Amino acid sequence: MIELRQNYIDEVRQIREAISVSRYRAAKLANGETLRLYYSVGKFISLNTRNAKWGSQALKSISNHLQQEMPGLKGFSEGNMRKMRLFYEAWQPVFEPQAENKFGILPVADHIKLIDFCSAASNELENTENQAIEKCSQPANELREEKCSQPANELDEELLRSFLVVGFDNHIRIISNVQTLDEQIFFVKRSAREFWGRESLKNALRNDLYHQQGSMPSNFALTIPDEKQRRVAMQTFKEDNVLDFLVIENPDDVDELNVEEQIVKNVRNFMMSLGGEFAFMGEQYRIIVNGKERKLDLLFYHRRMRCLVAIELKAGEFMPEYAGKLNYYLSALDSLVKLPEENPSIGILLCRDKDNTEVEFTLRDMSKPMGVATYHSSSELPEMYRNALPSAEDLKKLL
Repeated sequence: MIELRQNYIDEVRQIREAISVSRYRAAKLANGETLRLYYSVGKFISLNTRNAKWGSQALKSISNHLQQEMPGLKGFSEGNMRKMRLFYEAWQPVFEPQAENKFGILPVADHIKLIDFCSAASNELENTENQAIEKCSQPANELREEKCSQPANELDEELLRSFLVVGFDNHIRIISNVQTLDEQIFFVKRSAREFWGRESLKNALRNDLYHQQGSMPSNFALTIPDEKQRRVAMQTFKEDNVLDFLVIENPDDVDELNVEEQIVKNVRNFMMSLGGEFAFMGEQYRIIVNGKERKLDLLFYHRRMRCLVAIELKAGEFMPEYAGKLNYYLSALDSLVKLPEENPSIGILLCRDKDNTEVEFTLRDMSKPMGVATYHSSSELPEMYRNALPSAEDLKKLL
């Protein structure tokens, strides 16, 4: 009887996994077909509007006629077709780098090279994914390694895969908020790899994740021997972190425990502000060393780096002695908590302010990988404006 019950459970699990994979593929294929259509239509519109072949009211007229011909049609308003043109023109240097800008009026059917190209490439990618699924022991994140050294205009498999799974709205959000093609490709790859939704992407764009990557002062180059883990670590952590959920009533008197409580309450948003791929393991994490209890402010696990990430919060400016304490915590984590197959732990000191020269001198001879970053609330006013306003106590007196 027990054996039958176990078989039943196993079969349900296998069917459930098959359903999940099928749903994911169906959604991915539908999104890919939509993007191909929008790119093709966007190209057609671009070629006929940029050379003044169409009048200023052409898109509005076309949209109205489409609605008459196909009642209930969605996605082809005048505004959305302008977005399709923007979409095509942003990606044209990647998919058609040799294309010239002087075109005549051609039917849409002559502008679908990308559709055929993407379909063939998608089939190849699907075969690759099927092989990857069969090799269950192979980590999925190894198939998604970012090729940072690859030229931006070179169409690699990862870029095509990422392009096809990112939704059209997020594509437009990226295009509208970045300045270069490199940034555009960076955010598309990260969106696909980390399954960013609208809010996660908006947060990454608002925090300028592209320019922040690798800017945090750290000793990673000296202390992380594994090249892949070192590169991911340098890309993941930002020098300055804007925590939208954080409420700091008095910037001159920050309570560390209050900040920690707010982060724990908004842990998902906090992990997204760090770039995703984190799992939360706990706050005030207890470490017992030779019978003595120590408490680490925040402990996370990073899936792609396969390591523990310890974060110590500080209410004021960085002090050199903070690094020594964090170095001790990392040694304890590596000896007592880290699993044998995991990489050495990484530590981050999250302070209100820092002097980069002082940080550099402090971290230079530290044996454990760590970095120093700053944090603040988006609601904080610059000091020159804070001083011009009455304090909380003054306001109470006035009331």
